[in-house]
Amino acid sequence: MAHIELKNIKKSFGLVDVIKGVDLEIFSGEFMVFVGPSGCGKSTLLRLMAGLEDITSGEMTFDGTLVNALAPSKRGIAMVFQSYALYPHMTVYENMAFGLELAKSSKETIKERVEKAAELLQITPYLSRLPKQLSGGQRQRVAIGRAIVRDPKVFLFDEPLSNLDAALRVATRLEIAKLHHAMNSATMVYVTHDQVEAMTLADRICVLRDGLVEQVGTPLELYENPQSLFVAGFIGSPKMNFLNGEIASKFGANTIGVRSEHIEIADRDGAWKGKVVHSESLGSDSYVYVDIGAGGDPIIVRQEGTHMHQPDADISIAPIPGKVYRFDKAGKPVKN
Repeated sequence: MAHIELKNIKKSFGLVDVIKGVDLEIFSGEFMVFVGPSGCGKSTLLRLMAGLEDITSGEMTFDGTLVNALAPSKRGIAMVFQSYALYPHMTVYENMAFGLELAKSSKETIKERVEKAAELLQITPYLSRLPKQLSGGQRQRVAIGRAIVRDPKVFLFDEPLSNLDAALRVATRLEIAKLHHAMNSATMVYVTHDQVEAMTLADRICVLRDGLVEQVGTPLELYENPQSLFVAGFIGSPKMNFLNGEIASKFGANTIGVRSEHIEIADRDGAWKGKVVHSESLGSDSYVYVDIGAGGDPIIVRQEGTHMHQPDADISIAPIPGKVYRFDKAGKPVKN
C-alpha cells in the first residue's frame, strides 16, 4: 500500500499543455478511479504516476518520498494495460514469472507467487497454455496476475476492460473488485471511460476535464451532489436531462438538470406536455423519450418494469419535487 500525493502536477508535450496543474491525494489502500472524456488527460496522469512520462513541473510523492526522477522499476508499481501486452511465445506461467526472473528471484519464490496469483484469479488450469489459446478475459487475468506476483505498492490500470465484450467486462470487473479486497486493500488507481466501472469499483472517483480536476468524491457524492454542470452530465446513465430557457428561469436558474428516474409520467400542475419520440423496454426498466418542445435532446424518463408508449402519443411528465438540480451561467450549482 502507498499514500500518493500530487501537488500542482503539470505535463506538456512541446507547446501543448495536457495536465495543467493537478492537486490530488490518494489514500493508502484506496481504489481511485480516473474518469473523463477522451483527451482529458487521465491516461497521461496515470503514466506520470508510473514514471513512463516525465513530469514537467510539480511534485509527486509516494509515502512522502519524492518520485519525480525515480525510475519506474524503483517506484513499487505494477501496471496493467488494455492491450494485455503478453509475450505470445511464452506460456501463462512464463509470462507471469518473467518479471520476477529479471529481478533474479529464486525459483521457489517465483513458483510460490505465480501459483498463489493463479489460484486467486482462477487461471491455474491455464498455466501451461500460450496466450493465443486463451479468451480475452483469460488473457486479461493473466496480465493482472503478472502484476500481482510483483507484490507492488500500487496497481495502475489503464482501461483494462475496454477490449472485452459486455459479459466479460462484468465478470472481469468483479474479479478486480474481489482482488482489491483479497490483497488487503492494495492501493489501486484505475483509468476508464466507462462510468459504470467507475461507479461500481471506486472508493473515490476523480473526474478530469481538459487536464484539470473537476471534482473528487465517492460515487454517490458525485451522483447526488455534482459541483458543476459538467460532472452532472458526465456521471449517471442515462445522462442527466438538461433544460434552459423559460423552463429553467422558472426554477431561478440558467440551466436545470433532472435525472431520468426523477421524472414521473403525471398530469399535474407544472407538468411538461409533450409527445413520445421513442420508447425502450429493457425488462426491469423502461425508457421513454419525450419531446416537450424546448429544443435540444428529448427528455428521458425512466420507469420501473415494462412500459411501452406509442410514438407521437401525447404525454405529460413532471420532475419529482426536490430532485431538480439548478446551475448558473458558469455551470456551478445554484445555492438555495
